[in-house]
Amino acid sequence: MKIWWFLTGAGAGIYAAVKARRAAEVFTPEGMHDRMAGLQRGWSVFTDEVRTGMGEKEDELRHRMLLSLDSPKRSLPGARTKGWSTTDGHRGDPAPILSSL
Repeated sequence: MKIWWFLTGAGAGIYAAVKARRAAEVFTPEGMHDRMAGLQRGWSVFTDEVRTGMGEKEDELRHRMLLSLDSPKRSLPGARTKGWSTTDGHRGDPAPILSSL
């Protein structure tokens, strides 16, 4: 039974020594450089993913808008249509709307 406790203590000591060495390595100049390089690369990948997603969403919205431009115009109930295209294709005068802005 004593050998069991000896091996358990030795294993725990080795484990703690390895963990302490890795923790101390983080605060060395090389460790900080590695951390900053990883952070920079992660940020670069993140921004690339966001740009890709934005482009895909813009394409989807443009596709939807082109489809809605081809379909018959419908006005929403209570929507102000003066100055903008109406259901019959007539364009009103935008001056009153622009002056109120």
